[in-house]
Amino acid sequence: MNIEIRLMKIEDYDAVYNLWYSTPGMRLRGGDDSEEGIAKFLEKNPTSNFVALIDGEIVGVILCGMDGRRAYIYHTTVKESLRNKGIGKALLQEVYKAIRAAGIRKNGLLVIQDNEIGKAFWRSQGWEERHDVLYYSINM
Repeated sequence: MNIEIRLMKIEDYDAVYNLWYSTPGMRLRGGDDSEEGIAKFLEKNPTSNFVALIDGEIVGVILCGMDGRRAYIYHTTVKESLRNKGIGKALLQEVYKAIRAAGIRKNGLLVIQDNEIGKAFWRSQGWEERHDVLYYSINM
């Protein structure tokens, strides 16, 4: 299996959205995850969002936004039938390279509470669950 990892382009949006939509545990939000919202995210973070392809088909994706102090990973998934083949790890390694190149050392991500597959993946990659903070949000 030959896996190609490359930067995500807005032209990938439909395939990426379909992959997200078919992933259990993934929660999508209208504006943020619309084509316009993702285009804005890619424009602000041009070096840190990647797709994985096999034979030209997008089979994995990882988004990463950086604010100069921290990097945050979002919407990471691999096509269900291709999991446990190193695709998620390969995507994560590309993000780590981008984060290091930006000089950022502290990173974060959110996992939906009942997403057991996602929690297991992140733990397997050395990420630690925190219990000392609360996450707040507001829709504007």
